[in-house]
Amino acid sequence: MASSGEERGNGSPDRAGTGTEPAPAAEAAPLDTAEDFEVLEEEEEEEEEDDLSELPPLEDVARPPAPPREDAQPPEGGAGDAPGDPQEWLDVLGSGLLKKKTLVPGQGVDTRPRKGQDVTIRLKAMLEDGTVVEEDPALTFTLGDCDVLQALDLCVQLLEMGETALIVSDAKYCYGAQGRSPDIPPNASLTLEVELLAAQDAPDLELLSGKEKVQLANRKRERGNYFYQQADYVLAINSYDIALRIIGSNSKVDFSPDEETELLDVKVKCLNNLAASQLKLDHYKAALKSCNLVLEHQPENIKALFRKGKVLAQQGEYREAIPILKAALKLEPSNKTIHAELSKLVKKHADQRNVETEMYRKMLGNPSTSGTPRKCKDKLPWSIPWKWLFGATAIALGGVALSVVIAARN
Repeated sequence: MASSGEERGNGSPDRAGTGTEPAPAAEAAPLDTAEDFEVLEEEEEEEEEDDLSELPPLEDVARPPAPPREDAQPPEGGAGDAPGDPQEWLDVLGSGLLKKKTLVPGQGVDTRPRKGQDVTIRLKAMLEDGTVVEEDPALTFTLGDCDVLQALDLCVQLLEMGETALIVSDAKYCYGAQGRSPDIPPNASLTLEVELLAAQDAPDLELLSGKEKVQLANRKRERGNYFYQQADYVLAINSYDIALRIIGSNSKVDFSPDEETELLDVKVKCLNNLAASQLKLDHYKAALKSCNLVLEHQPENIKALFRKGKVLAQQGEYREAIPILKAALKLEPSNKTIHAELSKLVKKHADQRNVETEMYRKMLGNPSTSGTPRKCKDKLPWSIPWKWLFGATAIALGGVALSVVIAARN
C-alpha cells in the first residue's frame, strides 16, 4: 500500500490542499448553500476562496524509446537551468509543454515502472527562478491513479530505475491557474528534479484488512475531492471510481462489524460525490444510478434524495422529482436549499402543465366553439334518416315475403 506520501498528492496537504476538503456549510444546509449541496463530506477548515479554473483531463502518453543519455554530469545548479539542445530533451506530449531530460542514466528500459505499481521517488520542485518550493526524499504514490501532479504521473512512467531526470512542465500539468498558496503563484511553470528509487506491485486488495481498505479508499476519495474543488470533474470521477473499486473488491480477510460499517460509510460518500461530479458534467443517467445505489443502502440519505430530485428535474421529470424533494425536505424541514429547489420545481411543473393543456386544446379543438356543433348538426340530418329509411325498407320487404308465403300455403 502507498505510504503516507501518497496522501500528500500535489505536495503536502497543508499547502496543496490535496488531502483536504472544503469546510462544511451551515447546519441547515450541510452540503452547500451556494452550489446546491455540492460541497463534499467530512470537510475541514476552508482556506480563502480563489477562482477555480478547470484543469485539463489527464493525458496519456505512449512509451517512446529511451531518451539519449548524457555522459556529462548535471550542470551546477542544473535543476533550474532552462532546456538547452532540443535533442537532449524528450517532448513527452509533443506539445512542448512537458519535457524530460536524463541527468543520471538508469538501469535500462526494462526497469521502467508500470501503471498501477506503487513507486517511490525523490522529488525537488522549483520555480523558474530556481526557488525551491518542495522537497521530498521519498514520495510514494500509485502510478497512473492521478495521486500526484500530472507532470509526475506522465513522466515517472518513462524513468528507468535509479535514473535522475529533469522535468520542465507548464502550469497546465502542475497547479494550473490557481497555483498553490503561498509559495506557487498562478500559472507557474515548474522544474522538477526526480529520481526513481523503487517500484513494486500495489498490494493485493483481497489481502487487505478492513482498516487498510478504508484508509486506501479514503485517500482516493480525498484526491477526488481535490479535483472536484479544482472543477476538474473528469479526474474527480476517476478517483471516486478507483475508491469504489477498492471497496467493492473481493476479500479473503474477515472484517469486523465496525470495519464493515466504515467501508459502507466511505462507499456512500464516494457515490454521493460521484453523483455530484456526474451532475456537473450533465451525465444524468450515470448520476441517477449513483444516487439509487446510495438509496439502496440508505433510503433516507438526504444528499442522495436531493441529487436524485435534481437529476430528474434536469431531465424535465418534474412529477417524479417533486415527491423525492418533498421526502428530503420532510427529513430536514429547515434546509433552505431544498426549499428553494422544491419551490422552483413546483413552478416549473405548473408551467409545464399549462403548456401541455394549451397544446392539447389546439390539437383537439375547443369544444365551446361554434364550428364543432355545427358539424354535428350537419351530420345528423343525413345520417339518421338514412338509418331509418334502411330499417323501414327491410321491414317492408320482410312483410311482402311473409305475405307471399302465406298466400302460397293457402
